[in-house]
Amino acid sequence: MYFLSFETSTKIFSLALNQDEKVLRYRNLKTALVLEDSIIPTVDKMLASAGIKFSQIDGFAIALGPGSFTSLRVGLSTVKAFAMATQKPIVGIPTLDIVARGINGGGYDEICVLNDARREKVYACLYGPQGVPRKTDYLLTSLEDVLDKVHGTTFFTGDGLRLYRQDIEEAYQKYGSQKSACKCLFADEKWWYPQSRVMAALAYERFRHKQYDDAANLLPLYLYPQDCQVSTGKK
Repeated sequence: MYFLSFETSTKIFSLALNQDEKVLRYRNLKTALVLEDSIIPTVDKMLASAGIKFSQIDGFAIALGPGSFTSLRVGLSTVKAFAMATQKPIVGIPTLDIVARGINGGGYDEICVLNDARREKVYACLYGPQGVPRKTDYLLTSLEDVLDKVHGTTFFTGDGLRLYRQDIEEAYQKYGSQKSACKCLFADEKWWYPQSRVMAALAYERFRHKQYDDAANLLPLYLYPQDCQVSTGKK
């Protein structure tokens, strides 16, 4: 099967074209905001370069966030429209799962994905050393709360490291004898962001087992409830 994977939750719009588990094309496009006029032309160019028509696409995968509210909404609404118009299956993949699965290597007990949620909070989740299993819920919380949950040697990744790496290092030094077995490792910046070619591997497993989502009812993973509310100006 041919399928497209869309990641629109960050400042990097990531798109991949797969034939089953094989990635045929992928592109990461840095943009201030992901909009319809950046998604559709990128899809058209990618399909043309691969010699594949849109009518040949058998399914769609979309990252669900958490992340930028506007970009998530635009990405999901566009891909849902593709799925409903073509009557092809759609699967939604949480963004933090994608970041965790992009990490390769060893020498650590767990992976902690830490993304900036603003308002002095982070989106976070803990995973096993290969990005599975997921060991916590998807969290919207403080850095302190995340650090209370880690143990052993933890590999940190995600764009939250831009703000909080020094705080993490200082916290581990402060633990001293309290958590003497704890160590922190950090991913290079190139691994902080979710990539569609990594997402495609997760999506293919869902497609292969026919674990589809309902396009009409598929929603982003916001975590901030107030992001979904419209202010009426009333107290």
